[in-house]
Amino acid sequence: MLDKPHYAGHRKRLRDRFLKSGSSALPDYEMLELVLFMAQPRGDVKPVAKSLLKQFGSYAGVITAEEKELKKIAGLGDVAVAALKIIRDAAIRLSQDEITGQPVLSSWQALLDYCRSAMGREQKEQFRIFFLNRKNVLIADELQQVGTVDHTPVYPREVVKRALDLGATAIIMAHNHPSGDSTPSKGDIAMTQEVKEAGSKLGISVHDHVIVSRNGTSSFKSLGLL
Repeated sequence: MLDKPHYAGHRKRLRDRFLKSGSSALPDYEMLELVLFMAQPRGDVKPVAKSLLKQFGSYAGVITAEEKELKKIAGLGDVAVAALKIIRDAAIRLSQDEITGQPVLSSWQALLDYCRSAMGREQKEQFRIFFLNRKNVLIADELQQVGTVDHTPVYPREVVKRALDLGATAIIMAHNHPSGDSTPSKGDIAMTQEVKEAGSKLGISVHDHVIVSRNGTSSFKSLGLL
């Protein structure tokens, strides 16, 4: 009889451990294996999982990596890349659901968690606006601009016009810093004041401006900048 490969039965054992104890019982490479199982029905995917971790540092780093970078990993095909991106987008949708239709100011941590999952590890700056009604309930979440690694163009008049179009009375702005440092820059501070001034003339309040990165968040209101 031919010897069975060393990984025979590994998939079932790993799935059973996950279903019994959850993700906290598994290291990052085994969590990645579970994702790769769905993309590759047969064979040993552990080497690919470990290559991904070596390149991107963590489970979060892998699922948020850019598609073109993932495709550079030997043994990782289009189906596997799609599986990783589906996992990432599913996590974002779960976070988004926690704030949709809710009074945002009383769900603040959920908002921060969503911002970090949606933008915290992006390689280019993104500028997002949360539009609120008079009860501070979220009525729209829109990605307004995508910029470069250290700049996103923001046009205060367009921000205020969009708020008026949606019937919003307040906004929360958010953008990411790919550098990992969430400290507001002089440009961030100046732009925020311009939006605040433009909005105040038309009854649009700026509740906060949040900067997120892979290492943390900063709130203009908490910093006394609003």
